[in-house]
Amino acid sequence: MPNAGENISHYKIISAIGAGGMGEVYLAEDTKLERQVALKILLAEVADDDERVRRFVQEAKAASALNHPNILTVFEIGSFDDSQYIATEYIKGKTLRHRMRESSMSLDEALGIALQVATALAAAHEAGIIHRDIKPDNIMIRDDGVVKVLDFGLAKLTEKNVETAEAEAETKAQFNTEPGMIMGTAAYMSPEQARGHTLDPRSDIFSLGIVLYELFTSKRPFDGESHLDVISSILKDEPQALRLAAPVLPRHLERIVEKTLRKDRDQRYQHVKDLQIDLQDLRDELKFEAKLNHTADQSIPAQVTGAEGPKSTFTERISATRRFTLLHAIVFVAIVGLLVGGIWYFRPRPAANLIAGSLKTTEIANWSSAPGELFSNASFSPDGKMIAFSSTKSSAKNIWVTQTVSTEAIQVTNDAFSNQDPIWSQGR
Repeated sequence: MPNAGENISHYKIISAIGAGGMGEVYLAEDTKLERQVALKILLAEVADDDERVRRFVQEAKAASALNHPNILTVFEIGSFDDSQYIATEYIKGKTLRHRMRESSMSLDEALGIALQVATALAAAHEAGIIHRDIKPDNIMIRDDGVVKVLDFGLAKLTEKNVETAEAEAETKAQFNTEPGMIMGTAAYMSPEQARGHTLDPRSDIFSLGIVLYELFTSKRPFDGESHLDVISSILKDEPQALRLAAPVLPRHLERIVEKTLRKDRDQRYQHVKDLQIDLQDLRDELKFEAKLNHTADQSIPAQVTGAEGPKSTFTERISATRRFTLLHAIVFVAIVGLLVGGIWYFRPRPAANLIAGSLKTTEIANWSSAPGELFSNASFSPDGKMIAFSSTKSSAKNIWVTQTVSTEAIQVTNDAFSNQDPIWSQGR
């Protein structure tokens, strides 16, 4: 592998920044365009493996076919010294795995990350490409918050033909790889992927559901001591309900995640676009509630490996927020009750000797209310010859005045305030 300062084609190696199953990644300078790039170089020990070389090239072709702000941009694919490289944009940031372990994040930030990943997958599926290896390690978060989906090395064009129900379909994998070979990361596989069935975009939705569950609860929905145990759990077990793993999370979020993790793909979200819409609706709803309640930011727990210490104060923060909101609700109901009781107690009462049915109504002024106007406050002048009333007929609520014997009215206020309770001065 190259050292710092060495040139590969027109790329000058700066430093090593990572490694994967098929290659090592270096920060390099594009000497032609004078920009920093990430250079992924195929490992020497796998350069002679035709299948791995094919997958390496496939990753470059799959990613380069997708021009989307949430998908890693591929600049070039090339070869040197009997090996190959992919030059991509350099992302200054961290993986979602690292971000989840680093510190707590707000619920809004977590939903924003989920939305951007769903948006990237929607673009890939629209282009006929299934990722097949969605996991926190393949999701990068730039320092400015933009999410990038990486590693289309297992990507495959969507099958256009209808899957046949052959008896051998249970055991024969159809990944354009060796017969029976299951590709992907065990902990994030869909049931059909674990069984080696032909895949469609709904498999990516299941994998994203596992990522979402882990993002919001700090634990995976399916686990085990070995890869086989994990796959067995994916095939047979139902994940613990979100309300039990994290009781303070919105119930609608629980329904969204649950729908992504249904083992029968016909019962999952059929299109990632629908998942994207539900996530956006939930995020908008939570923002609206936050504005109404003026609540503090809600945080989800940071991921922690091992058993050291409490994971987060997420439950405490949300519980405090809900107690705060409940207190406001109780005070509001009490105030409304006092006001209604006061109005009822001090209401004008008819004379004791008034006979029911002896009253009749006489119209003394006429006014057409503005559309949608439910009520208007009015008051007579001390001499009974004028009426002042409020109306929204001029867009904002203003005070108007009319004579009791006239149908014409004059607007007497015109400002940004809500003028709704006219009072006559008692001049002498």
